[in-house]
Amino acid sequence: MALKGLTILFVEDDPVFRKIVTAFLESRGAIVIEADDGEVGLNVFKKQRFDIVVADLSMPKLGGLEMLKAMNKYSPGTPSIIISGNQVMADVIEALRHGASDYLVKPVADLFLIENSVLESINSSLEASLQIDELESLSYLELNQNLELLEQSEQAAKSVQQQLFPPSRIEYVKAEIDYSLFNTNEVSAHFIDTAMLDDTHIMMYMAHFYPHDNRAAFASVLLKSFVNHKLKRYRNSLSTVIAEPFNMLTYLNDRMTKSGLDIFVDMTYVVIDLSSYRVAIAQAGSEFRCYLRNSEGLTPLALADSLQLGVMNWGNPSIQFRTLMPGEQLCILTNVSEHKLQLLNNQFHGLVHDTSMPPGGYIQLSAS
Repeated sequence: MALKGLTILFVEDDPVFRKIVTAFLESRGAIVIEADDGEVGLNVFKKQRFDIVVADLSMPKLGGLEMLKAMNKYSPGTPSIIISGNQVMADVIEALRHGASDYLVKPVADLFLIENSVLESINSSLEASLQIDELESLSYLELNQNLELLEQSEQAAKSVQQQLFPPSRIEYVKAEIDYSLFNTNEVSAHFIDTAMLDDTHIMMYMAHFYPHDNRAAFASVLLKSFVNHKLKRYRNSLSTVIAEPFNMLTYLNDRMTKSGLDIFVDMTYVVIDLSSYRVAIAQAGSEFRCYLRNSEGLTPLALADSLQLGVMNWGNPSIQFRTLMPGEQLCILTNVSEHKLQLLNNQFHGLVHDTSMPPGGYIQLSAS
């Protein structure tokens, strides 16, 4: 029996599916402890040691993602597998960022897929799994299988990309991030992402893809996948690259150049240390401008243009270091007067399809 000796915590709110999977895993030799929601699952997890956690993402009381975040803080070495019924890529990627080693999509047609996933997660050490080439990351493989569809179907590309965008306001413990992005086509040429790296560091970036076609949807997932890889390594004390804008853009250029996608990326990448309000900024390309904002208005930061990411003979990015003063915000925006006016009027809408507004937008970080 392939799973003999393994103790598995299975957290699933669907009683029928839970019993079917439990019976199968037990028939394969595993000891399975069941929980019917995230809150119960977390309480059980704290009381005993498990070899692996298998959990649904969508559950009452405490969702699978929040449960995994809490489990990762309590015992970061325990591998986990997520099962997603809604197939929302943003949720899946966020779960992977918080340590999940694999994900399966409901309905699971073959229960041996769960067994294989458990064995791979258990047998692969953390170091080995994090050193897999980024081009073999799950999100890349999933999108690569459907690249032809994305290139041909604008609606499919739009659907995939929109799942990656956060809400118009992202609230952290000591900071908030607000943004608006305007696109005139179904697929946005502009993309943003942000994450809390640890208790004191936040990263955010704004990207622009050229040429502007359906490949921008694929590039959005690919870019987020690369960032996700470095975030996982950072949280497991294996790399500090994601907290170093200069090195992060150097890494992303290498990945985008080797991706074979033939797409170029303007990008401004920012990390803020909330313990000192020190900001580090790196920029590639000329699509964006960085500003400090206060009660007097916007003050531009001097960042020289550099080559876009994805260029074979790429040079170094432009860099800048600043300290945010009380009441100041850091802003990244496209060089469009309408965007600047909306920013100054605090118009934050998230991703907006608006043919009357030039494409592009802005993002603002406010430290509490």
